[in-house]
Amino acid sequence: MPYAEVIGDPISHSKSPLIHGFWLEKLGIEGAYRAAHVTADALPAYFESRRADPLWRGCNVTVPHKLAVMEFVADPGGVRDGIGAMNTVLRAPDGALTGTNTDAGGFFTPLSEVPLAGAPVTVIGAGGAARAVLFALSRIGVGPVAILNRNVLKGAGLLAAFGLKGQALPLDAALPPSALIVNASTLGMAGMPPFAPDLSAQAEDCVVYDIVYAPLQTDLLAAAEARGLETIDGLEMLVGQAALAFELFFGVAPPREHDAELRERLLA
Repeated sequence: MPYAEVIGDPISHSKSPLIHGFWLEKLGIEGAYRAAHVTADALPAYFESRRADPLWRGCNVTVPHKLAVMEFVADPGGVRDGIGAMNTVLRAPDGALTGTNTDAGGFFTPLSEVPLAGAPVTVIGAGGAARAVLFALSRIGVGPVAILNRNVLKGAGLLAAFGLKGQALPLDAALPPSALIVNASTLGMAGMPPFAPDLSAQAEDCVVYDIVYAPLQTDLLAAAEARGLETIDGLEMLVGQAALAFELFFGVAPPREHDAELRERLLA
């Protein structure tokens, strides 16, 4: 039976098997999608074993491997020089492995109706997910971008890498007035430090987007809702990027008309 996986360390929190399994069931496809706990030291052996398995279609990649996987796969789409992180690896029939990134598309989908051209944006984090977010924002043509990160120099480097004007700030800095605030870090995730910044400087039309999905209702989103701000939770990006990956793995688009039912299962 053909199968795909999601790899990470940790991995028990991942909802990807439920999402892909739901779509496989709805489409009546004989296939499977699994979670695999893979540490950084085990990445070489993991890819070597999967390269030799003709039933393996590929894998999604979650923290902390989105940068590390680039050394094990081909990059025909120039993802390394573009986004600078990969979240999807595909196996060709001859065993060749290629990498791509579906995070950027998944991130942008719920923002397609939000007027962001020339608007100020704040992004928290500077890891693999933040790279995909910044890549998408650079294509939208947003205004100045503030990056909050523990390593301010790393944040400044990402602004330069994506050709974005703005400022790099420490993680505890006050959030500047923004049209969009994105938490692209692991802060607020179960087992990680919380993130509940002061949102009093934000206008009533500010959109707050947290890519964390475990828990779904983060302190950041709760604070935004208390202010009456529009929010986007982590399931939006998770399902959006999964839909792009599913088609790459199994050769057919997922049945997005069942999104409401899928969300109910994810929240159960």
